[in-house]
Amino acid sequence: MEPCLISVVVPCYNEEAALPLFLEALRETASSLRTEFDCATELVFVDDGSRDGTLPALREAARTDSHVHYLSFSRNFGKEAAMYAGLEYARGDYIVIMDADLQHPPSMLREMVSVLNSGEYDCAAARRVSRTGEPRLRSFFSRRFYRLINRISDTEIVEGACDFRMMSRRMVDAILSLREYNRFSKGIFSWVGFRTKWLPFENQERVAGETKWSFWGLLVYAVQGIVGFSTAPLVFVALLGVLLCVGALLMVVYVIVKTLLFGDPVGGWPSMACMVMFLGGVQLFCMGILGEYLAKTYLEVKRRPIYVLSETDEDAD
Repeated sequence: MEPCLISVVVPCYNEEAALPLFLEALRETASSLRTEFDCATELVFVDDGSRDGTLPALREAARTDSHVHYLSFSRNFGKEAAMYAGLEYARGDYIVIMDADLQHPPSMLREMVSVLNSGEYDCAAARRVSRTGEPRLRSFFSRRFYRLINRISDTEIVEGACDFRMMSRRMVDAILSLREYNRFSKGIFSWVGFRTKWLPFENQERVAGETKWSFWGLLVYAVQGIVGFSTAPLVFVALLGVLLCVGALLMVVYVIVKTLLFGDPVGGWPSMACMVMFLGGVQLFCMGILGEYLAKTYLEVKRRPIYVLSETDEDAD
């Protein structure tokens, strides 16, 4: 019986400082996986258009270690595209997604392999049980996001879930069959189904470099997740329109009754101006929601590729 192959997919964007530490940690983990489970390991790095020395570092790592492979994008396409490219390239029986900054503990890979080897699960996923070191404002909005999307979406997303997970080949094949351009992997992982075991872990600090996620970037990512996995905002717009129509009819009745009983004194310009501005703001807000869905549809129907490669380790051979 041939040993199983574990593919570790690592999206990278400006991770030059963290790569040596990550490679050292993964090589130690790979050695223990081979000894304990008879599993070989390949590392699949995806350079997402880095502007530092990440790509030269990956070239050198691939040249000196046959277990290291890399893909390099022609520009920055985002982490979602990098994860998809890595899953497409990975050849393993088990496929892992993890970050290069060691916020995802490599020591958890042993437990993940044990879970998948049991045959009861197709995915062993890490779930953060603490947010130590994370700004309070970001933590607050993150918790609100999970509560909101689980209320308005049929796809459940576990609070604290992250991209760090090990999946079986059949689950990865199901994910790769969803070639949508606007990707929200947390939702996709849940949508395809398969049994998942959640493994808790404490939040880890980056070993080097700085986070690439700004508050605005996370907000845009959250909106993308809501639009991608829920039509509740469209229902909200429709209900809001109905409520405003009902309110307008009640105001008409009020004005008629008031005029018949008390006459029609001139006045009310300030309140009218406020009402016009309020309704104008509501209309623009609703148009924005509709426009977001329309924009996503527009990007999908153009059928552009999820990413464009400029180089791989095979090109360097």
